[in-house]
Amino acid sequence: MKKPIIGVTPSVDEEKNRCLVQPGYLESIDRAGGLPLMLPLTDREEDIARFTELCDGFLFVGGPDIEPWRYDQELLPECGPQNVQRDAMEWKLMEAALAADKPVLGVCRGIQVLNTVLGGTLYQDIPSQYETTLSHQMPEPPYNRTAHPFRVVEGTPLAGLSPAEGVNSRHHQAILDLASGLEVMAYAADGIIEAVWMPEKRFVWAVQWHPEAYWEEEGLHIELFQKLVEAAR
Repeated sequence: MKKPIIGVTPSVDEEKNRCLVQPGYLESIDRAGGLPLMLPLTDREEDIARFTELCDGFLFVGGPDIEPWRYDQELLPECGPQNVQRDAMEWKLMEAALAADKPVLGVCRGIQVLNTVLGGTLYQDIPSQYETTLSHQMPEPPYNRTAHPFRVVEGTPLAGLSPAEGVNSRHHQAILDLASGLEVMAYAADGIIEAVWMPEKRFVWAVQWHPEAYWEEEGLHIELFQKLVEAAR
């Protein structure tokens, strides 16, 4: 049986003018039985259509902040740098993947892209906009360690995976208003949304943490990639 092709959105190193993917994403897909394919950075309609035709599923990876105008907000001083090219590509690719009912897994920025493409909004900066004593930042490695506890919503697909006491965390933005069509699968201990899914789709899941950091381990995190690959077969 051929391995399903999982298209992976590229990260952008603007300082060195290059595209790249963190190895953990590729290792996770490979270990789950898929064939990872890093996509080039483009928002050309014909290329997006070809990606959608070629790939059996998609992984939207972590990265910089999203342009606030895309979710009808003014730019706040606390909002971090954005990448216009990446936003343009991922908007079109997410729309195309959802329209074609292709399996999608979003990680960190990926959950934010999914939510805003569907009409939801974001906290541009958790520390200045959300009252919490919980830290959602992990400034130093190793990243395969628990930053804070979380709560999985009973009856959701995530509840059917292996339990975990907590998750790692490397973000300062998060879902504010949940988009129509999404349902929450997990919350951080302070109420920040940690995982969502689209019940009406074959497989559209997204998480706020970084499961790719645990690619060598058993349990919940690698199971997310296994579910993506299974849906893409």
